[in-house]
Amino acid sequence: MPLRLYNTLGRTIEEFKPLVPGVVGFYGCGPTVYTYAHIGNLRAYVTHDILVRTLRNRGYTVQHVMNITDIGHLSGDSDSGEDKMLRSAAERGKTVLEVAELYTQAFFSDIERMNILRPGIVCKATEHIGDMIALIKRIEAGGYTYVAGGNLYFDISRFEHYGDLAMLRMKNLKAGARTDLDTNKRNPGDFVLWFTKSKFENQALVWDSPWGRGYPGWHIECSAMSMRYLGETFDIHAGGIDHVPVHHTNEIAQSEAATGKRPWVRYWVHNEFLVLDREKMSKSGGSFLTLQNLVDAGYDPLDYRYFLIGGHYRSQLQFSWDSLEGARNSRKSLVDRVRALGAEAVQPGAGSPALARLAAFHQALDDDLSTPRALAELWGLLRDGSAVSGEVLWTVLQMDTILGLNLRAAAEEAPEKDPESAAEIEGYIARRAEAKAAKDFALADSIRGELKEKGIILEDTKTGTMWRRG
Repeated sequence: MPLRLYNTLGRTIEEFKPLVPGVVGFYGCGPTVYTYAHIGNLRAYVTHDILVRTLRNRGYTVQHVMNITDIGHLSGDSDSGEDKMLRSAAERGKTVLEVAELYTQAFFSDIERMNILRPGIVCKATEHIGDMIALIKRIEAGGYTYVAGGNLYFDISRFEHYGDLAMLRMKNLKAGARTDLDTNKRNPGDFVLWFTKSKFENQALVWDSPWGRGYPGWHIECSAMSMRYLGETFDIHAGGIDHVPVHHTNEIAQSEAATGKRPWVRYWVHNEFLVLDREKMSKSGGSFLTLQNLVDAGYDPLDYRYFLIGGHYRSQLQFSWDSLEGARNSRKSLVDRVRALGAEAVQPGAGSPALARLAAFHQALDDDLSTPRALAELWGLLRDGSAVSGEVLWTVLQMDTILGLNLRAAAEEAPEKDPESAAEIEGYIARRAEAKAAKDFALADSIRGELKEKGIILEDTKTGTMWRRG
C-alpha cells in the first residue's frame, strides 16, 4: 500500500510521490521563540515527527528543515499588533537575542523530552536576512510589489492564484474580508515584505536593504529559508491549521511570484488544534500550559506524546487532566506488558501473527498517518495469546521506531511499586472483554464494579478500553 496523505491544497487524500525518487524535502514551521512553547504547539512537532519517522521507515532519505523565528512577528498574522519578540524582551529586561536564545534552548529541551527527532537543518531567521532580501528583489522584479508609508508590500491582486490553499476568493478580500488597520495597503490582504522605521521607531534588530534600513516581514522568512535548503520546489510543508488562511497562503504567493514555478510545494500537511475548555490552546488566549507544567504535575513527557498519538492529527483533540491520566495509565500498562515479554527479541517467521499485525500497523500509518489505528494494532498484538513472546517483542520495537514511545528503554527500567499493578488491571480488562464477547454482560459489569471499588475507572474508546485511577 502506498503512503497517502491529506493535502490541504485541494482538500484530498493523495498518494505521496516525491519529486526525486527516494528523497523527501520536508519543511516544518518552527517556533517563534518569545516564550515557552505551550502543549498545543507541541502537537505540531509530534505530527511532524510521526511523518518523518514514517517516511524514513519506508526507506526515504528525509531532508528535514525547520525555522526558528528569532526576529519575531506581530501578534496578528496580517501585519497587525505588537512585535512579540520586543514585548517579551521588554517584560524580561533582556535583549531580543537573549530572549530568543533562552526560549530556543527551552524548545529543544521540550522536544528532546518528548522523543521528537531533531530536524537535520535548523535555521534562524536572523542568520538568513541576505536570503530574504535576495528573494524580495526577485518578487519586486516581477512587478508584485509597491512601496507605501515606508514599507514594501506584496500586492495580492497581481497574483492570480492567491488564496488557493485557503480557498479564499479575491473579491471577498477586496471587499474587506480581512480587517486590518494598515491604511497603506491597497487590498486588505496585502502583506509587508520589508518594514522600515515607519512601523516601529525603536525596533531592536534592523538591517540595510534596497528599501531602507529595517527588517523583514514574517512570511518571507519561511519562503527564503526553505528554498535555500530544499530548492525552489519541494515535497512537503507542514504546520498548524491556523497557518492556512494567512501565513502559508502568503508564503505560496510570494514564492511562486518570485520563481514563476507552480506548485511551490506539492503536499501541505496541517494538524488541527489542541482544545482546552472548548477553546484552542493559545498563549494569547490565556489557556497556556507548558510541558513543564505537566511534568510538575507528575507526568512523564512521553505520557503526553501517547495522549497526542491517540488522536488523529487532523481532528481537534480535547485536552483534560483526566484524559492525560488515562494516557499515562495506558502507557504504563504498555511498558509493563513489554517488560513482561523478556529481553530477547526474535524476528518473526513467515505466517507469524506478529507479522500480520505489523503489516496492519503500517497500513494504518500509510492511510494519512492514522496513529489511533496504529496504536490499536500495537495493543492487539500485545493481547494476542497466539503470538510468541520474542516475536512480539521484536515487532513492538519495530512499531516503536515510528510511535517514538521509547518502549525498550522504559521496559528496562525497574518497575514502579503499585498497589494494583498495570498488568493486573489489564488482566481484569481482558477478562471483561471475554465476558462481553460471550454476552455475559452481568460478569462484565461486575468486573467494572470491582475495579471501581479499587479506584480504577474504565473508559471504552475506539482504540480499546482505557483506564485511570479515580
